[in-house]
Amino acid sequence: MKAKHRKTLAAIYAKPTLGGFVFSEIEALVVGLDGEMREGEGSRVVFELKATRKYMHRPHPGKEAKKYQMEELREWFLQLEIKP
Repeated sequence: MKAKHRKTLAAIYAKPTLGGFVFSEIEALVVGLDGEMREGEGSRVVFELKATRKYMHRPHPGKEAKKYQMEELREWFLQLEIKP
């Protein structure tokens, strides 16, 4: 895993939950973990990792992930046993 991906993963697991993290870095992390990212309708994005899927909406008009999105990703990664 690249250092940039480790930094992103650490931000997802940070408490208190961080806001304002760039969503494209989350996309790069999932791909870096041998996952896939697909575009859906509108701003919808589908992440596939270890035979599971996570549906999210790409933030707009800004590019920063919201706190609730970071918390959802943390829960998903915990279920997949992906740790920083």
